[in-house]
Amino acid sequence: MDSERFCVLPDGTLEDCFCIGDDVDVLVTDREGSIWTAYGDEGIYGGHPQSAAGLAGWNQRGEIALVPDGRLPKSPLAGFSAATDGDHVWLAWYSRPGRGGTFLTRIEPETGAVTSWPSPVSSPDGLAVRGHRAVLTRRYHNKRSTEVTRAELIDGCWTATDRQKTEVPGPVVLRCGQGRDGTLWLRAGDAWFRIEA
Repeated sequence: MDSERFCVLPDGTLEDCFCIGDDVDVLVTDREGSIWTAYGDEGIYGGHPQSAAGLAGWNQRGEIALVPDGRLPKSPLAGFSAATDGDHVWLAWYSRPGRGGTFLTRIEPETGAVTSWPSPVSSPDGLAVRGHRAVLTRRYHNKRSTEVTRAELIDGCWTATDRQKTEVPGPVVLRCGQGRDGTLWLRAGDAWFRIEA
């Protein structure tokens, strides 16, 4: 998505329009209707003020609800996936190789708390979280399968507990995984494939 105005459409009526920045890699909404985004490098380094932080949260009126402001372990370079778990928002994102890697960041919108961990999967295209358990997927380009990794938060670290190749109805579409309360809906060809955390 590039520099387009994003319109919030609750119940089918236009509530507000506002710009959320350039090069939006990932977008998810939470239970309150706030919008959470992770940006690509063109947005982060392109000079657009909304995109510069790499991750951002917006309320329904188009006001910035949260920008991490130095609370991330590294500077983001690209977003991979996003999910919600109850009142928490999760973003999977990437920093420079050799100096960072892939991270999972949990945001608590009510308090503004931001916590990040190294991801057990590099470049996940799908993410769903339920409490201390997660499922992450990584697609095989133009294949009718995906790698499914189950992970648990053990002693403050996300640890992979199971990995398997799973056949899906069609090729997995880049950045089309939607995680809600422990269920990952993954776009595969013309279908949605459901995976539970």
